[in-house]
Amino acid sequence: MFQFAAPGRALAVWLLGAACLLPLEVLAERASSAIDLNTFGRLPEDFEAHFFDVPLAVRVELDQRYLGDAMVVLSRDNRVQLLAFTDTEQSAEPATLRQLWQQRLEGGRMLGDCLQNCPDGLQAIHYSLANSQLSLLTSNAEKREQDALFHHLPEQSDAGLLLRNQLNLVNDGNQTTGRIGLLGQGNLHNWTTLADARVERTPAEQGDMRYRMNQLYAQSLHEAHFFRLGYFSTDSQGLVRQPALLGRRPDSTLGLMLGSSDSLLVDNGQASAVPVYVTPNRPGIVEIYRNGSLINSQPVQPGLQAIDTRVLPGGIYDVELRLLEDGLETSRSEVSIYKPSRWQNMDNRWRYNLYLGQQVELLSNSDGNREQSPVFGALSNYLMHPSAVLGLSVQQVDADLQLGTSLDWDVHERFKLYASLNQTQGLGNGGDLQLTYTHPWGSLLLSHNQTWLEPGSNGRDDTSQRQVRSRTAFSINQRVTSRSSATLRLEHSAGSASGLGADLSWAFYGKLRGHQSSVRLSLFDRPGTRSSAGVRSRGVNVAVSMKLERDGRQLGVDVGSRASREGGNDPYASLWYRQNVDLGPVHSLGGSATLDGYGTSLAANGRFHSQALQGDAYAQSSSFNNNLSGGLNLESTLALGAGKLAMGGSNLPLEAGLIIDVESDLHGVKLRANDGQGMSAVLHPGRNIVPVTAFKSGHVRFDFDTKDVPPAQIQPLAVDYHLNRGGVGYHAVKVMRTVTVFGRLLDGQGQPLHGAHVVNDAGRTVVEADGYFNVEMSESRPTLEIRHGTAGNCLLTLTPDNFDREDDLLIVGDQRCVPSVG
Repeated sequence: MFQFAAPGRALAVWLLGAACLLPLEVLAERASSAIDLNTFGRLPEDFEAHFFDVPLAVRVELDQRYLGDAMVVLSRDNRVQLLAFTDTEQSAEPATLRQLWQQRLEGGRMLGDCLQNCPDGLQAIHYSLANSQLSLLTSNAEKREQDALFHHLPEQSDAGLLLRNQLNLVNDGNQTTGRIGLLGQGNLHNWTTLADARVERTPAEQGDMRYRMNQLYAQSLHEAHFFRLGYFSTDSQGLVRQPALLGRRPDSTLGLMLGSSDSLLVDNGQASAVPVYVTPNRPGIVEIYRNGSLINSQPVQPGLQAIDTRVLPGGIYDVELRLLEDGLETSRSEVSIYKPSRWQNMDNRWRYNLYLGQQVELLSNSDGNREQSPVFGALSNYLMHPSAVLGLSVQQVDADLQLGTSLDWDVHERFKLYASLNQTQGLGNGGDLQLTYTHPWGSLLLSHNQTWLEPGSNGRDDTSQRQVRSRTAFSINQRVTSRSSATLRLEHSAGSASGLGADLSWAFYGKLRGHQSSVRLSLFDRPGTRSSAGVRSRGVNVAVSMKLERDGRQLGVDVGSRASREGGNDPYASLWYRQNVDLGPVHSLGGSATLDGYGTSLAANGRFHSQALQGDAYAQSSSFNNNLSGGLNLESTLALGAGKLAMGGSNLPLEAGLIIDVESDLHGVKLRANDGQGMSAVLHPGRNIVPVTAFKSGHVRFDFDTKDVPPAQIQPLAVDYHLNRGGVGYHAVKVMRTVTVFGRLLDGQGQPLHGAHVVNDAGRTVVEADGYFNVEMSESRPTLEIRHGTAGNCLLTLTPDNFDREDDLLIVGDQRCVPSVG
């Protein structure tokens, strides 16, 4: 059926014999940790030439953990040399671990037991011919680590500083208000430091500049707890819900704070708080359905067996278990899954925040400083049931004792309840109730909030009656069709501002005249405000927006009526347009024109983003009094660490960061950096900031941020990090334009230089048995270094212009390697 040439028949016979002897080979491998390559001296000559001193594709494992696919070279003296990893996408091991073992093996090491010079606990190296696998065994092979509950803080965390700067300016046509905000977060010896300050100018201050330090503290984490010392605000941390309190919150406090934290908690997959069991009679499969859709299936064995709920989605919901035995369904049952998404560690039912200190104002020139007074507070959550969280809080501010309690209860997967009660000495009482119901076609929300204030508690002596303030709201959102929905909201307020308001809207999302569009019709009837002279505001609005085909262009029209400033009817019409542009740092521009009962008003806006800053600016005129107003918002982030300084314009999460220097042969190249945990950034040639996740060790991968990948190589493709919050690391990345060099390497006598190593900045390879090779070469440094133990070493300079070139392939033909003498 098949026709083999003589060498092919010999190779087939040898492979058949090797397959028959695999059991003996396995026994031999158990007795010795490596195959002795000298035992393959009986290989056919044609096969042997393609087995020794040539690149072989192998799978590399370290202590039975997959490191990646790689190219290696096996020599007749029982040595192995690792050239490079070729595929690591499916490996969970960090890039630095691969780089470490590549350095250990790139010079070549003996197969078998490691007897001397054994780095990093190396015990043995084994090569399996049967499955082309290279196995590395270290002293850690028998140490099976249990799943850690908490991330370990970096042993040598890089000191760093991340400083976010904000500038906000607004002019209403008469006066200018401005603010400069500074929020800095640093890291020193696994302590996180935070500083928050502002400088502002408002019309109420008659042009005077005001400055204030809001926070200045240091914080340390230890597993499920945090400790804070310094000048801080008393915002809760690590709580599911802080019970609402009536009255004034404490100003910044000088003191200490400690409490619960999930920042270091490892996401090992949360199990259901209530275990789920099945009792099959025979081996089978349990299928798990949610709302009629299969979400998981697991094999089960006879007897009482718990289902692994760690792999199921978070939340509190009902599922159906279908038990199949011998392919036949034998039972169905309904059970509930309790995996509260807001409570990650079910083993710890208490969460708390405690603080103690004194209200003071540091580094501030604000007038009306409050009298310094001691403050303390205790805020806590208790997991009463997987579906119910109880909240308790007590704090003292200005000698007034504030008490509060709350209940978060997921009554059902679709029905949730929140209730709270609070009392403040000398001020009054309050309560809050929220009911939420969701269903496949929409949701309903009912809320009621009410406070009873003691006479004179608002600072006025005009009444001796107890004041009652309340607000009740009801809203319903209903999907009418697959492309449209309707919303109704009713709200009633009683107290200083009373009245009933109603909003009804219908929205459609789909295509109009071939363009993706949205249409919204709104009707409203609301209590009067100062802008309507106290007269109720009634009106209608029709809004249509449309996405045009290219350049991110959008066009919209609004038509309707509303209350005028005198309380009458004010019809209006508005036309707006927005487009993405590429004008240096300017990324989008927009404008609008509005015609109403007073005249015409115009508006313009734009967004910009550069490597150093980002922001937006806008301007608009008033049809009522022709006032021209406008505003400017700027933001930038400064990173300092590892002796480097960088500035970025992205809106980066202020956790930790890497300063990345990109050196490139390609003009205008863009790279995408991704840490696999939701953080990403676009890199340009020069200095960049990449946001990364704090506390968790991980690695950032680099790739070209374009659909058409250029003929270039990124080195390195990934870097590792492990940083504390506020930490900053540094790495350099090089982008080289490359060509693939194809040719044949000969020695001084014209014979193929079999087994020679070809090395370049962009890649390396080993010459095949017939002398042919192909390797990636940097265009900026077109030099190949040839290394051969017998023939010696030499350098080949291959200027691309001197050879035939087909796109990115450079054909160099026969090249002689003649080692230089002396």
